[in-house]
Amino acid sequence: MSSTLGTTPGTVPGRTWRKIGTRIIPLIGVAYVMSYIDRANLGYVAAPMSRDLHLDSGQVGLAAGLFFAGYIIIEVPSNLALRRFGARKWITRIMLTWGLVTGATAAVNSAGTLYLARLLLGFAEAGLAAGILLYLTYWFPRRQRQWALTAFFLMIPVSSIVGSPLAAALLTWSQSLFGIAGWRSLFLVEGGLTVVIGILIFVFLPDRPGEARWLGDEEKAALERTLAAEAAEQRGHGALTGIRQALTSGRVWALAVCFFAIVFGLYPLAFFLPTMITSITHGIGGAADVSSVLLSAIPYVVAALAMLVWSRFAGRWTAVVATGVPMAVGAAGLLLATFAASGLVFILAVCLSVAGIYTAMPQFWRIPAIGLTGTAAASGIALINSVSNLSGFVGPYFTGAIRTATGSFTYALLAIAVIMVAGIVVLLTAGRRMERLDGKLGS
Repeated sequence: MSSTLGTTPGTVPGRTWRKIGTRIIPLIGVAYVMSYIDRANLGYVAAPMSRDLHLDSGQVGLAAGLFFAGYIIIEVPSNLALRRFGARKWITRIMLTWGLVTGATAAVNSAGTLYLARLLLGFAEAGLAAGILLYLTYWFPRRQRQWALTAFFLMIPVSSIVGSPLAAALLTWSQSLFGIAGWRSLFLVEGGLTVVIGILIFVFLPDRPGEARWLGDEEKAALERTLAAEAAEQRGHGALTGIRQALTSGRVWALAVCFFAIVFGLYPLAFFLPTMITSITHGIGGAADVSSVLLSAIPYVVAALAMLVWSRFAGRWTAVVATGVPMAVGAAGLLLATFAASGLVFILAVCLSVAGIYTAMPQFWRIPAIGLTGTAAASGIALINSVSNLSGFVGPYFTGAIRTATGSFTYALLAIAVIMVAGIVVLLTAGRRMERLDGKLGS
């Protein structure tokens, strides 16, 4: 990654990119970590919460999926609002409202109240991921975007690495510390942390390079010239610029389908992995809840390492190849998991699958940025992310329903693998069309 930092377009020196990376990415990365912990926490507490509220796997899957109903509806308007009001104010608004809803989830007492809480959480959190992706385009031009996206998306497996021990600790000790069930304290603690981070975002996050006090005047001017020149070059080579263009573009919709396929397996694994591990290792009781949560962190450690390694080689290939290879690895891991006869083989297969999925994600986002700029970037990025979030609704409910009907996760894992393979086919067609424009920009 360090070698990429030294490759500077125009007159922007390498030290400026390092300064931006260290100031911007950790701050938005922490916000993203909380968002993934927040949406995955239902998976961490599924077993004890199901026992207390008398829920089956299908109901847990529905609750997990309802989060994405509001998320899908609000995504595009949210990104347009971020473009109008600024990232600092809008991301702060998102974090404060979702932190409050998460804290209130600790009080749910039935399937119905859980459904309502998850639906409200989706409306509150909608737009964070797409907003941050748009925000990165305000700071990083095409040549720098690969390492910036990798550094940012690295926060997703980090969220699972952090979230699993936190969940295990609260499940173990919170009854004596807080006097309430461990799963309830998890929602309270994570809601409070989210509110605190939202306040930090408001204080420290600049909307645009021109507002960054830690950049010198020459650095600001050089960066703004570079970004403006790239946007003008994109427009000259046929990049989409308007909202209607982006929302009606076949290229954008095809990329949305592709990203849907990439992340389709992400949420079932996030929500059900502890339960899958408990099932395949035949664990029962509270101790199994804690050990399965801790074991579920292992694939995300592997994914983080794979993302770092792949980022050093991905720049040598086109974005389509750099995305398609890890997608194929992810599908292969899912297929292996369906045949796993032991806990060890299953965890190894999931490590392969999760590493492939997570490694493909930052490489994919190199593709839309090639052909979208201005308000088209705001609406197009939001549309792609919104469609992909359908997977967050369909995937967990689909997985939970199959488990309830068959008593096994095997057929669900097999179906996810088939969907990922179909996504590779879409990538090889729609992605290559975008890369023709990339070739013009790079010439």
